[in-house]
Amino acid sequence: MNKDLKQHGSMKERGSIKWTSLMLPEHIAQLRDWQEEDGRVERPELTEWDLVALQEELELVSKRKCQTHIKTWRDGRIIHNRGTIEKIDVHNKAIILAEPFGDLKIPIDDIISVQSVESSRRE
Repeated sequence: MNKDLKQHGSMKERGSIKWTSLMLPEHIAQLRDWQEEDGRVERPELTEWDLVALQEELELVSKRKCQTHIKTWRDGRIIHNRGTIEKIDVHNKAIILAEPFGDLKIPIDDIISVQSVESSRRE
């Protein structure tokens, strides 16, 4: 019994395994590169109003020491981070975000969105 065979209705087939033997390693590498490029996102353009709103929200969540959801853009990807802002480092243009697994230094220029996370549970 072949472990790679899968039952699809009345047919047994090998799924995507059957195609890999027909591809050259160069083709597989190109397909992986293509899939990686397909997931890339253009950097969102922030207006002056957006930047002012980001600054105000950063200051507010920093003072309140509440849970914060921060979206950053780097190398064509949007990264989601969640934690509390420990410090805003003006000289290095970065924030220190305390996450459950440790502190994270985020460059301010990479930030595209800041939102405070409020508890939706009411007691």
